[in-house]
Amino acid sequence: MSRIGKQPVVIPEKVKVAVNPANNSVLVEGPKGKVQKTFAPVVKIDVADKKVTFAPTEETRFSRAMYGTARSVVAGMVKGVTDGYIKELEIQGVGFKAVLKGKQLDLALGYSHPILFDIPEGIKVTVTDQTKLKVEGVDKQLVGAVTAEIRSYYPPEPYKGKGVRIVGERVRRKEGKTVA
Repeated sequence: MSRIGKQPVVIPEKVKVAVNPANNSVLVEGPKGKVQKTFAPVVKIDVADKKVTFAPTEETRFSRAMYGTARSVVAGMVKGVTDGYIKELEIQGVGFKAVLKGKQLDLALGYSHPILFDIPEGIKVTVTDQTKLKVEGVDKQLVGAVTAEIRSYYPPEPYKGKGVRIVGERVRRKEGKTVA
């Protein structure tokens, strides 16, 4: 049995949790927004007296694994609608910059063309100093996916260290070629 899955998720004030047993989906609404996720039918989800509890419906390995996962995801959803999630990126390199144009992020990363990234619904991107980006949202998975996609356009390279990196990320530097 999952130790994490046994623990109930406490619902704070100003947060509503609704479970649809027909398709096993959970809707969490709070001050920052709302998030909905659907879970495998091998997990039983109940809401009672400001707590969400989870239990496996079968005695299979998959069922036991999924109810711990479901508990962790719902706890993240509750945290997202109360506090939100933030990831910060920084751009390093001569002439590398980012500009926000409406619902698009215009990245100049040393290529012969600008990179236009469409910001998905539910995500807020803030650009400061043209080199620092802040990705905010209520869905942990979506914030991480957007951050990873922006980083993937020019990951930090090991020789000069230029590229798009997550704040706090360490890049192992390599020594360049030497003439003998």
